[in-house]
Amino acid sequence: MPHPHAIAGIISRLHDPNYDRWASQIKRTGGCRQPIHLRGKVEHYDAANGQLLHRYCTNHEPNGVLRMACKTRRASRCPACAEVYRADTYQLVRAGLVGGKGVPETVSAHPCLFVTLTAPSFGAVHVRREKNGRVLPCHARRDAETCPHGQVMSCTERHTADDPRLGEPLCADCYDYEGSVLFNAISPELWRRFTLALRRRFARLNGLTVKALREHVTIAFAKVAEYQRRGVVHFHAVIRLDGPDGPSSPPPAWATADLLDQAVQHAAAVVTAEVKPLSRTFRWGTQLDARRITMDGDLTDQAVAAYIAKYATKAAECVGTLDRRIQPLDNLDALPVREHARQLIAACMRMGGDPGLADLRLIQWAHMLGFRGHFSTKSRRYSTTLGALRAAREEHMRTEEITTGRLPLFDEDTVLVIAHWQYAGQGLSIGEQVLAAAITGTRLLYPGGGAR
Repeated sequence: MPHPHAIAGIISRLHDPNYDRWASQIKRTGGCRQPIHLRGKVEHYDAANGQLLHRYCTNHEPNGVLRMACKTRRASRCPACAEVYRADTYQLVRAGLVGGKGVPETVSAHPCLFVTLTAPSFGAVHVRREKNGRVLPCHARRDAETCPHGQVMSCTERHTADDPRLGEPLCADCYDYEGSVLFNAISPELWRRFTLALRRRFARLNGLTVKALREHVTIAFAKVAEYQRRGVVHFHAVIRLDGPDGPSSPPPAWATADLLDQAVQHAAAVVTAEVKPLSRTFRWGTQLDARRITMDGDLTDQAVAAYIAKYATKAAECVGTLDRRIQPLDNLDALPVREHARQLIAACMRMGGDPGLADLRLIQWAHMLGFRGHFSTKSRRYSTTLGALRAAREEHMRTEEITTGRLPLFDEDTVLVIAHWQYAGQGLSIGEQVLAAAITGTRLLYPGGGAR
């Protein structure tokens, strides 16, 4: 049942004489829940004689503003815009596997692996384990040790998938909270060093220098970061072998998936990154998964692209933290978060005050539990770009507006465009969010941070 304020907002908007135009704006934004409000105008002039050809002004729009989609990637903030980002990421990743979007279809024959790099252990946590379809006990130990804090390090419960204890430490006093957030902070550098070590190892396996390797092989990748329930990130990556000209050229016969697998295994095992002020060295966890991507097996191009795209729209929600920045003056005890997340946030705040760790910006990224890298990245030659996909979509929308007569057809080479815009706010009321969800058929984002 909608909140009374939502009902009042719905009635008010439905009785607005400009409702149809407002609904049209909502459709144009795809049902964005936090659209940007702009106030201003745009004018088109003939560059030769200065004649005004067309003028658009927001004075006659509902509330005197133009609403533009926020374009966030986070599903917790705007499910509608996050879905667009997810779809774009899916197309980007899949194009690098089977072609399309400017990538030749012959790329599907190039050796390619789906690699998962995990974090090391920072203490025993509650987990859900399965084998042959059966749920196993969490941490069953016959001779389980008792930690220095009096906690028996064993759990025989078979956790359900939605058990809130998943990811929580068996003993919070034993858990290395500082190590966890430091790993998150240093993981982008660890990934960078992994890619460098991967190229060096692959070159050495073939008796080449890294410089000489570039004349024969290009190693391309697309990766995404995913939070585990315990609050640390791990990376999923598509790693592909191309010829020297990228996806348009096949790699030499000696550049095989088996050699790529060997190079991945070696690079993941040897690379390290150090937080020098604390003399702490971090490396990837021992659980490394590298599987070949096939067009007709269990790990297909569609499955991989969908998996990566799904996590491109998520952040640290599964850990139970906040989807906003936390200020140093905030009362941590009053934050509506899980206790495990609270301890991770507290570790960020505590270490963030150390001048030697200023470059890690732990306080600014406390809500992300220390991780400040990009969630999804790709190498230059992997496939198309998100910018190209967005430009193609905007051109399609512009062509549609010209075809339907909503926008005049101009010769862009002879037209002078003068625009003046001002930021006038952001978002929709609760009632408007309900209407937006009904108009576009998208999920409703509730004030508490959930989408339904």
